[in-house]
Amino acid sequence: MKILLKPFIITLILTASMVMILPTSGRAGNPQRIGQAGAAELLINPWARCSGWGGANSASIHGLEAMYLNVAGIAFTQKTELIFCRTSWLKGTDININSFGFTQKVGESGVFGLGMMSMDMGDIQITTTDLPEGGIGTYSPSFMNLGLSYAKVFSNSIYGGITMKLISESISDVSAMGATFDAGIQYVTGIGKDKAGKKKTDNLKFGISLKNVGPPMKFTGDGLSFRATVPATGNILTVEQRSDKFELPSLVNIGGTYEMKVRENHHINVAGNFCSNSFSKDQYSIGLEYGYKTYFMLRGGFTYEQDILDANLRTTALTGPSAGFTVEIPIGKGKSFGLDYSYRATNPFQGCHSMGARINL
Repeated sequence: MKILLKPFIITLILTASMVMILPTSGRAGNPQRIGQAGAAELLINPWARCSGWGGANSASIHGLEAMYLNVAGIAFTQKTELIFCRTSWLKGTDININSFGFTQKVGESGVFGLGMMSMDMGDIQITTTDLPEGGIGTYSPSFMNLGLSYAKVFSNSIYGGITMKLISESISDVSAMGATFDAGIQYVTGIGKDKAGKKKTDNLKFGISLKNVGPPMKFTGDGLSFRATVPATGNILTVEQRSDKFELPSLVNIGGTYEMKVRENHHINVAGNFCSNSFSKDQYSIGLEYGYKTYFMLRGGFTYEQDILDANLRTTALTGPSAGFTVEIPIGKGKSFGLDYSYRATNPFQGCHSMGARINL
């Protein structure tokens, strides 16, 4: 009874959280709200393996990458996993994303995870109204997210987790700090039969996750102040301008995955995901993955949102298609080293390229 009660409590907490966000997410996809949220880097998938699916595998994602899509998936970590990934974001803009993290199993059913994403935008010329062409130095924006996660196996069917993320955005004289929470559940149905048509399998999976829920953020710093002369007295004062608060881009993911054994050691996974965004258009993702054991995987996906097929009305640089592959080499009993790559089509620019390396110990 106690074992069954815990998953129920987690489900209840997640459902209550979704109800709390309904006033926001209930108007998801409203064009009048697009662009009103900040911290948009929270919507960027920094990992190579799951981005090749287009984020369709929220119900079946396992390991560290689940910290982005559905944190419940880190509960599948067998012992220790480390990943480093570098993304050339919108190639041609010289924006690069570096991501690193690890997950570690603790006890019989718990897993801790730590992940970091940092955006490198290079050096930008400092300009003023008197010097619009620059020439007086450069500055480099800093965008970084740090996440701490915990997930747990509640039963053979239910996996749940939660993440707390710290958000930092800054330039030389203005910065903003914030915090956000994610929660997720994955459910393995046990529906399906093996090749002989007898034993039940874990072919069908469902998942739901709530992301980027937190208090508004606000920019502060010397860059929002200026010196002014009081006309009557001639005194020079420093005047500080107050910036307005901005909301975080909260969203809900609901997904499903079905695995098919086509031949011995060969499988095909079909996945789909619905993303309800609070401050941008809702998205529908589908994905397909072919795998040979755990050694090689080839995947592709497509993410659709309203007007994405119309170049004149599209409101995102990502045009929908994505693809990727994984090569994983055993290096010992229960250990492996893998390389992941993904490509996401864009217009304009020359796409987004992600290359990652992972070690399972």
